[in-house]
Amino acid sequence: MAGKVALFGASGVIGQSVAQALRAQGRPYRVVGRSRRSLEAEFGSDPLAEVATWNPDDPASVRESAKGVDTLVYMVGVNYWQFRLHPELMRKTLDGAIAEGVPRVLLIGTVYPFGLPRAPSVKEDHPREPNSFKGRMRKAQEDLLLAEHAAGRIQGTILRLPDFYGPGVERSFLHRAFLAALDGKRAALIGPIDPPHEFVYVPDVGPVVTTLMDAPRAYGRSWNLAGAGVSSQRALVDEIYRQAGHPTKVMTMGQGMVRLAGLFDPFMRELVEMRYLLETPVLLDDSDLRGLLGDVRKTPYTEGIRQTLAALRQQRATSLSRAPAATGRPHPAP
Repeated sequence: MAGKVALFGASGVIGQSVAQALRAQGRPYRVVGRSRRSLEAEFGSDPLAEVATWNPDDPASVRESAKGVDTLVYMVGVNYWQFRLHPELMRKTLDGAIAEGVPRVLLIGTVYPFGLPRAPSVKEDHPREPNSFKGRMRKAQEDLLLAEHAAGRIQGTILRLPDFYGPGVERSFLHRAFLAALDGKRAALIGPIDPPHEFVYVPDVGPVVTTLMDAPRAYGRSWNLAGAGVSSQRALVDEIYRQAGHPTKVMTMGQGMVRLAGLFDPFMRELVEMRYLLETPVLLDDSDLRGLLGDVRKTPYTEGIRQTLAALRQQRATSLSRAPAATGRPHPAP
């Protein structure tokens, strides 16, 4: 299955991973977002990429962004405190895509709609009983797509991901540990950090998306992509510090401390209701996905950590090389 691919929400780390997979295949694609400047900075040097901006509140803009597209990969993000927008944006995107005759939509989803897990390992047929507002909004988003598929107006599928990490991923439970470990400092982590947990390495996601979206049997249901094995935050943080060459130093933020931080940080405030994912994590069973696609590449945690640390070191080196030369006087604060 070939044809033009549009990445709605391409500026995020998952969008960049999918774009990299398409680039490796030599396939043209369209990147869609609100900011042309941001899209040009990230994709402007790729001759395979077509840059398009959209305004989801303008139906004509949505249709123009979807025109001529065969597969729409939906990764549109919202601020953590604006999850009410998820179903609204999905509805507007589906209306535009259907009006333009787009055949297929693949939604990048999360584990939030499952709610509290009923089993140690969760398959796609696990009941969707969200116990959080964010889970209800994500479920509503999924329901819109599945309803349009059932009505025969568009083919839809969902790929659910666990927490993720990797180069450029700042919204990860592990990100603070990577930064602190490079400096030999103490990492402030959101706990508890000992229960089982899994993470997917972001560069592994793109090839799965491009393979799944081309599989005719993929549509009409959801699929899980599990991490590279069940571990824990503590075990992975220990490995991060080991590779960084420093002893592990960790401060765990409990629920009270997260609530306190939430008085000043809207992201931390919204994180409180998702604490259950650290206490009773949703661990995905992706045997169905592997049965459909065959081998699914998953970078081992040790290698993913090595590459993430290397990317951060390179980023720091680049920043230093661009810094103004020392003049003997302090630079004014920005």
